[in-house]
Amino acid sequence: MPNIKSAKKRVLVNATKAKRNKAANSALKTAIKKADAAIAGGAEDRAELVKAAQKKIDQAAAKGLIHKNNAARKKSALAVRLNNSNA
Repeated sequence: MPNIKSAKKRVLVNATKAKRNKAANSALKTAIKKADAAIAGGAEDRAELVKAAQKKIDQAAAKGLIHKNNAARKKSALAVRLNNSNA
């Protein structure tokens, strides 16, 4: 445990940010899984779920949770799966 006041604050701030990042990453993964399940199941609202997942991916990239190329790859893969399910 740190002794310096600023180091103690850093520990608290980092813990708060870690919780926020974990929640955002969890929401991102959940959105992607919902979209994948809708595509696999042939749900009627699969396009809307994919759009929502792509929005979450963009938000995660904007916050720095994932790299922009990782975001582009995830969005592209979702779009490919959606288009293949429509064909």
